[in-house]
Amino acid sequence: MSSTPTPRQILATLLPSLRLAAAYARQIQPQITRRPAKAADSVFGAALSDADLSIQTLVEVAILAHFPHLRFYGEEYEQSYNTKYLRAIALGPADEYLIALDPIDGTQFYLDGHNNYQIILSVLNTDDYEAAIALTPAQNTYYYALRHQGCWYGPLRAELDDCQPLRIQNPPPTILLGLGMGKYAPVLRKDYTVIDIATDYSPTHPVPNVNGILNGDLAGVIIRNGNFIDGAALAFMAQEAGAIVTTHEGLPLPPLADCPAYRRPGLIIAASPTVHRDLCQAIALS
Repeated sequence: MSSTPTPRQILATLLPSLRLAAAYARQIQPQITRRPAKAADSVFGAALSDADLSIQTLVEVAILAHFPHLRFYGEEYEQSYNTKYLRAIALGPADEYLIALDPIDGTQFYLDGHNNYQIILSVLNTDDYEAAIALTPAQNTYYYALRHQGCWYGPLRAELDDCQPLRIQNPPPTILLGLGMGKYAPVLRKDYTVIDIATDYSPTHPVPNVNGILNGDLAGVIIRNGNFIDGAALAFMAQEAGAIVTTHEGLPLPPLADCPAYRRPGLIIAASPTVHRDLCQAIALS
């Protein structure tokens, strides 16, 4: 492996470890043990499981074995035994990639037995994402995207080259509002089915997560910020699949290096110009 691997090489090298993590997450979900909650401003952000910690450790081992010279930031770095061995956990100079990981995106969904949790790994440059991959273990599928090259999907067993191109087309008129975004629901309900995650989430009846923009469940998403490890990574993948991604003001996204605390500002993800217009208007009117 070259000392300066391409983003595609990074995904291909780590894919076997990510498949192993997916099999592990799927196997133990029925017996999963909840960890003490993290400090966070919501039940979703506070949720923590054995799987989060174990998968992060597995991926850290793979990165230290294959790419010890690269930077790595995992959601659970504060509790990891491996953080001290990593080169760095922050963005560095241009083209010195940072690999980012959400070991279980949707931990509360996972703990409640839903099947739309994901394992998300991204390759970040100083300005934008170079690549991202999101595995959905319980649905036996994964998505990946490469900067300016597109987005693909396939079953977990498929290699990168065997996946099919993904283009977001004709989703149902359903909008997901992230935490704190429920104030936009009254305007949007005139034309859309609206899922307000704060009020509509149920431990027993599944609702789409942000990944619904990739699998065809959603026409649009509004989230209050785009965490590098999850929301912003899924937005990058959706953009490579043809979606429109902007700030709440309808502006282009700022470079990653200009975003503090590993997060971009509030995001709009829209399947079409019409949906994007409607989401921007809802924000402006609310």
